[in-house]
Amino acid sequence: MFHLFEKVKNGQVYIIAEMSANHAGRLENALEIVRQAAQSGADCVKIQTYTADTMTIDCDNEYFRIKGGLWDGYKLYDLYREAATPWDWQAEIRQQCEACGIDFLSTPFDHTAVDFLEGLGCEAYKIASFELVDIPLIEYTASKGKPMILSCGMGTIEEIQDAVNACKRQNNHQIVLLKCCSEYPANYKNMNLATIADMKERFELPVGLSDHSMGTLGAVVGVSLGACVVEKHFCLNRELNSADSKFSMEPMEFAAMVKDVRSVAQIRGQVCYERTDAERASMVFRRSVFAVKDIACGELFTGENIRVIRPGFGMPPKAYHKLLGTRAVKDYLLGEPVLGEPGGT
Repeated sequence: MFHLFEKVKNGQVYIIAEMSANHAGRLENALEIVRQAAQSGADCVKIQTYTADTMTIDCDNEYFRIKGGLWDGYKLYDLYREAATPWDWQAEIRQQCEACGIDFLSTPFDHTAVDFLEGLGCEAYKIASFELVDIPLIEYTASKGKPMILSCGMGTIEEIQDAVNACKRQNNHQIVLLKCCSEYPANYKNMNLATIADMKERFELPVGLSDHSMGTLGAVVGVSLGACVVEKHFCLNRELNSADSKFSMEPMEFAAMVKDVRSVAQIRGQVCYERTDAERASMVFRRSVFAVKDIACGELFTGENIRVIRPGFGMPPKAYHKLLGTRAVKDYLLGEPVLGEPGGT
């Protein structure tokens, strides 16, 4: 059972550890990432299912060369060949997730990857930001009837709506959107996490955060603004060089983020105007109307003999002005709460 919607329904944050290329070409690293992510508090480990040939073609002209950024100078085909998670590992990775008690999730990049993952019994799918506009892929993936997580980096309102509509055309309404800044690493000034609330209202769907920024602050702010999912890249050690290691979190960092995110979600809570039990107990320290001099029955209430002070055993402060100029219906001693007076009703 994939636990995302169960957690979201209960007001919890679903935390995804993205493995991506951080296995650095070794299956044992991939399995250890699952174990460490589980120990760090992740709900899910996500991988990516592609080959260089399902992503692009082996071409060396200018269109297929990366210019600038973390992967400057790479040929696309070579980057994807280096970063890919071999398909013959993926069943074992899924089994390791089951053994560790966390969910398994993958991002397919073409129809063959979807078919392969269906054979593994994959229970949900993530669509990467760069594939948000690949409507045929989204439709095919959504047709499998599994939860769909759509990352919205670079997406305009119209493109996000197109992707959502593609899912719904397949009668798949199990959709979560992820706010994302597709920079690696993401610059704080470009993250615009205030968009999370707008996305929730505009698309009427749960919204989370795919966070490529360094550290925990982006995730904490995102959850405080309503994100119900946090996805962060996870590595065993940034010294274990891979295509994604430079903007990935190590286990201790990830565990600290999980702790902070869980706390923020608890602090955020839900819309509530009810008093807590502790607040109800504290109400005795509110202000109320008290006699500050001895007052005889029939004597006028004045600003000299009654005041609004703490504690809260007397009539509420809003009764004070109505009481002034009326006559006391009983004797009051200094320090007694004023109660049950007709002028205060």
